[in-house]
Amino acid sequence: MKLLEGKVAIVTGAARGIGEAIAEKFAGQGAHVAFTYVSDSSAERAKALEERLIAKGVKAKAYQSNAGDFAQCEQMVNDVVASFGAIDICVNNAGISKDNLLLRVTPEQWDDVMQTNLKSVFNMTKLVMRPMMKAKKGSIINMSSIVGVRGNAGQTSYSASKAGIIGFTKSVALELGSRNIRCNAIAPGFIETDMTHYLKDGDAAKAFMDKIPLGRFGTGEEVANTTLFLASDLSSYITGQVLSTCGGLNI
Repeated sequence: MKLLEGKVAIVTGAARGIGEAIAEKFAGQGAHVAFTYVSDSSAERAKALEERLIAKGVKAKAYQSNAGDFAQCEQMVNDVVASFGAIDICVNNAGISKDNLLLRVTPEQWDDVMQTNLKSVFNMTKLVMRPMMKAKKGSIINMSSIVGVRGNAGQTSYSASKAGIIGFTKSVALELGSRNIRCNAIAPGFIETDMTHYLKDGDAAKAFMDKIPLGRFGTGEEVANTTLFLASDLSSYITGQVLSTCGGLNI
């Protein structure tokens, strides 16, 4: 028996990186997967992922939908319920970074990060609540970050958005626990993705590596494994928690 056999999952921001790894992991464990991407440039990659997931013997569908836009989320969630019949798992993974020292961060950059990283979590959680409440079960998993726990110079907007996700997660867990709906967050450390490629070379890479007890960057699959645990019944008595997948960086 696969860990997510027959369950329906939504994963936002899954055309690449951590989201893509999560979608692959879920499908491999028997889940039907609806996932989102935003830009036209990601359409070909999203289609290829959809085909790979279907080849694993599950139902899968890619949606071009901006998780930071409530109306687009509402349309997508309604379509998933109509097409898949339920929503058992929601992974709020969509995110961007516009790193700079606070002195140089523009109001527009700040708003963009908050819209994509934090408002998207509000949008999706509010919309998946109803079908989950009706089913009297569900797992909501929000992708925070180690910098949302400990901060990082040059990442004020990103850190603030990810810290906000942690507070939101704990509050939702308190609100929905009586409905058998769990809500947890994951705080990845430095993970090998398109967003962190610039950190991997030279002196900067060594400086980061020196701070990580395990001595390396993590992989998308390792974050996907943590997400699988929180999505499955293996974590049935865990809610309102933040699991750091960071190689010990948060010790």
